[in-house]
Amino acid sequence: MLVKTSDLWVLDVINTVDGQRLGNITDLDIDLTTGKVNALILTESGGLFRIFRRGELLIPWEKVLLIGIDVILVEMDALREPRRLR
Repeated sequence: MLVKTSDLWVLDVINTVDGQRLGNITDLDIDLTTGKVNALILTESGGLFRIFRRGELLIPWEKVLLIGIDVILVEMDALREPRRLR
């Protein structure tokens, strides 16, 4: 199955460990030499209607469990948060 990156931007990223919605993908970290995706970069949102940006998270590719048609599931240990970029 082929997925366009533009299709990824609208999908919610959910942590399967605690069920928390982590945000939406805003960018990908790609190794240009190998073409391998290293990580997903997410924008955290919060507040009423999720309109306030709280920062960015880096989710290593190894933590991605599933890219579905309406959600992306990741497994992030509750004790070790995703790396914050800002």
